[in-house]
Formats: sequence, C-alpha cells, structure tokens
Amino acid sequence: MAGRLDETAAAELHALAMEGMAPAFWARRQPDKTAVYEMSGPTRTFGGLNANANRIARLMREHGLAPGDAVALVCPNRAEFADVLFGCQRAGLRMTPVNWHMTPDEIAYVIDNCEARALFADAAVPGLDKAAAQCPDLKVKVAIGGPLEDFLDYEAALASQSGEDIADPVRGHTMLYSSGTTGRPKGVYKPNAPVPTYDPAYQDDDVHFCTGPAYHASPMAGDVRKALVNGVPTVLLDRWDNEKVLAAIARHRVTRSHFVPIMFQRLLGLPEEVRTRYDLSSLRRISHGAAPCPPEVKQAMIEWLGPVLFEYYAGSEGGVGFWVTSQDWLKKPGTVGRRPDPEAAKILDEAGNELPPGVPGAIYMRLADQGGFEYFKDSAKTDAGRRDGYFTMGDVGYFDEDGYLFLTGRSAETIIVGGVNIYPQEIDNELIKHPAVADSCTVGVPHEEYGEEVRAVIELAPGYAPSEALKDEILAYARTAVAKYKVPRGVDFVERLPRSEAGKIQRNRVRAPYWEGRARAI
Repeated sequence: MAGRLDETAAAELHALAMEGMAPAFWARRQPDKTAVYEMSGPTRTFGGLNANANRIARLMREHGLAPGDAVALVCPNRAEFADVLFGCQRAGLRMTPVNWHMTPDEIAYVIDNCEARALFADAAVPGLDKAAAQCPDLKVKVAIGGPLEDFLDYEAALASQSGEDIADPVRGHTMLYSSGTTGRPKGVYKPNAPVPTYDPAYQDDDVHFCTGPAYHASPMAGDVRKALVNGVPTVLLDRWDNEKVLAAIARHRVTRSHFVPIMFQRLLGLPEEVRTRYDLSSLRRISHGAAPCPPEVKQAMIEWLGPVLFEYYAGSEGGVGFWVTSQDWLKKPGTVGRRPDPEAAKILDEAGNELPPGVPGAIYMRLADQGGFEYFKDSAKTDAGRRDGYFTMGDVGYFDEDGYLFLTGRSAETIIVGGVNIYPQEIDNELIKHPAVADSCTVGVPHEEYGEEVRAVIELAPGYAPSEALKDEILAYARTAVAKYKVPRGVDFVERLPRSEAGKIQRNRVRAPYWEGRARAI
C-alpha cells in the first residue's frame, strides 16, 4: 500500500513512474480502490484510471501522434483530466492543460502556440468550437461530457480502444503556460523536469483534495499527479464554496491539500458556528503558495487547524526547495522558507553582485534544480531572466542571517489576484485599441481580500476628456477583449504615462503611489 511499500515494490513503482505507468502498479494492487472523487461521488478506480490512460495512448497513436507531439487539454476538475494526463505521460506526448476561464481566442492561441496535434475539451466550456476552428493543425478533437461539432465523443472514442497496458511506454511531460510580460502567454518547456515517483511519507489513509483548478502547476503536480502516482485518492473540487469545502474535508477524511491565501481568508470569514460544525481533524498537511499570505491570516489558520500549514515558494518555472513548516514560520513570521544550500539561490543587485543578508534584491534560483527549462519559442524571454546558471521570476526579497527568505516586492509586470497570475501587458495590448486610449499601463493595486486587484491607468487621446461614462465605456470594451478575470476593476486617468528613453513603460513608477505607506509592496 502507499507509504508501506517494501524495497522491491518501491523500486518497481519508481521505475513505472519514470515511464508514466505508475497507475498500472496500483491497478494491479488495488484495482477497485477509488482513485478520483468528483464532488458528486467516486468516478474512477485505479483500475479504471489505468485502463483509460492506455486507451488514450492508443487513440493518439491511431491518429498519428508520435512521441514529442503535443496535446492540449481544456477541462475543469473532473476525472477525465487524470485520464488524459496519464495517457499522455505514457505515450511520450507533451500535454498542455489550458486555462478554461480564458476567452475562445485566448484558448485558441495557446492550442496553436503549443503546436497541439490533439485536443481534449469539455463541451461545457463556452466557445470551444470557435477556438478549435482557429487551429487547423489539430489531427483529432475529442469532446468530454457532451457533443461538439466535428469532435469525437470521449466515451465512444475510448470504448474503441483496448485498456490493456501498452507494451512500449515512452515518458511524456507537461508544458504549462506562464503568461509573458510582453504580450501573449509563454509555454514553460521542461522536458527533463523531475518526475513524481514513490514518496514513503504517504500513509495508507491519505486522501488529497484538489481545491484549485488542476490546470495550475501546484494542484496538478501535487493533488493530482503525485497523489495518484503514490496510490492516494484525490477529491476534485468543481468550484469554490466555503462550506462545501469544509463538508468535503470531513466527508472524505481529507489529509492533504493545496490552498492559496484567498481561500484561507474566505474560510476564516465563515461564522464560528459553521466552522465548528465540521470535523477537520484528519488534516495533516496543507501546502500553500502562489501568492503572499498576510501574517495575521496564516496565524489564524494555524490557531484553527493546528501546525499543518506548509508554505512553499516556486513558480511554473520551478523552485529550489523553499518550504517552511508552521513551527518554523511561527519563529520567523513572514518567511517563505529556508535556502536548502548556499548555492541554491542568490540575491543579486542590478549589476549581478550578490547582496548580503538583510538587503533586498532580485531573487535568482539555480537553473539545474529544474532540469533546465526554456520559454517555448521565445529565446529572448528565456535569456532575459538568466545569469550564470541562475534564473529569476522577477521577485524581490532578502535572506536573513539564517538563510530564510523573505519576499519584499515583485516585478510590476505581474499582478496576483487571489493566487492567479495576471500579466498586465496582455490587457494593455487590448485597451490601446480603444479610440480614446493613447497609452495604457495596467497595474496591481491593494485589495484587502484578494491581495491585489487590476487597475488600468490611461492616458487619453486628444479630443477625449476624463469622465465616469468614458471609464464605463473602456471597461465594457475590456470585457469583450480579455477573459473576465483579467478585466480591470477600475480606471484612472493621467495626463502622461512615464516611459523610458527607449520607450518602455515604467510600470513600477505607475504602481508605486498605490502602495505608498505599506510595509509590503506585494
């Protein structure tokens, strides 16, 4: 069983995991054990998951896909996400999970940019037929959960294939998109990234809870892939609901999960009588990251649930093992973890000089720890964040004397709203198309619940004057051009936006007044 494997079995699982075949191990040992729960109940056993993964691998080969080809998956949290993930993993395919909250045009861009030859898509996502029509290189399209024109039906397509283990597995990998600071999203290409394998820390009664969208890096890696590789069931949340989350933890006796700070804030906002209604004593480990957590929020969560919070610092590009337990965090409030070794990460000034403890600078992490990565088809962006074998995600911070990392700021090119990264240049590229807009600079401004909210700062074209009606008009235009979660929540007008002599918008200067007087600018 998971967490109780002897040396021989652990070695077997490790070898199978390296080929994308870990579910085959559990299909033999515990075929009838539930692997995936949706909120409506159990939907996949380990035997069923493994069989579907084999069917998907065969289906892709039947349609001419070979190792190295790409598959796009547009799918909310449902069991088919795991089917496709593990099917691609054993067929040598590069699978890109797509944010299904985006507009059809944005979805089409990712499908096309990742060079997908196959598309699995949930029929309930609006505009998918429009998105797929913009991608002529697709060899096969499969609709999940309902019909779509010119798509194969998921259940019928899989029923035509054998569920027996494929004889010649080839390890595949995933490529997530981390939106570019100068425009469209960029794929983080990591073919040699570390692979989740056997973890002896798991126990027989462990149950994961995937609270966030599985297309995000941490939920997919931890609550779906790593859990299932280790024979641990996962519960997939379809949409956030405070009390529904507590009820699911109690009902399934959840032991592990991943949260972002906005989730903590919402749960803490529940009345005391609701919070105490549910038995949460099964929880042993809650990982959290993706956005800064206000110290008072984390303190309150530890007081409520006990020392089960484990904070990490990383990104889609990877990390170097920054973790902090509840106990260590209480000794050093605000830290995101300790540097695992002196060369794992560095704090550098603009000239590339390493800074001493206590002095903030750009955070650079050792590239080799990620297995190497590049931004897909964007060598300029890849090179821009590199220095002598290290890379940066644009964050600013410092190490204390004991090697603990504290974040103090972030590149203004990233807005984090409730744990979701939003890249302002994408929004500016659309706002500038409005006839009243001469120049646009979108920034993140403080928000008590979400940490930040999106604000558009606009320089008007000649002949236009600031007004509430014009603000509403610009916002209405934005709603037609970008995904709902990227739409600015407000507009401010200025006479002139600052640009450098080279013409680059000076976003930090625009952002700074909104954060003036705050201890943290993130």
